[in-house]
Amino acid sequence: MNPDELIWATRGRTWGFRFLRDGGEPDPLPVYESAFRGVGGDSEVCRAAGDRIAVRFADPEGRIDRAGRVIPHEFVVPGAQAEALTSIDAARALIWPLVMDEYARAWDTQA
Repeated sequence: MNPDELIWATRGRTWGFRFLRDGGEPDPLPVYESAFRGVGGDSEVCRAAGDRIAVRFADPEGRIDRAGRVIPHEFVVPGAQAEALTSIDAARALIWPLVMDEYARAWDTQA
């Protein structure tokens, strides 16, 4: 799986939702919104959205923001990379190792 092709939105200890990866899209927001349309507030998601997969899971390290909310990680995975994502557990196992170090560095920075 190529992490450069992922769209990844999350928040940190003190900063609100932002994109940490844009998947090479000049504006990842429309792709992200399309993939997550209709998902609502489900805490875990792994579902097809056209030729992509929308994935949401709680921070595997159990991090919470300063307001005490669980940190969610939301990914849009493109095309062929999405084929291996058959469940939320598979998605977490495949995606998290690709981004966990990056998030550890970003998580406690200021907005």
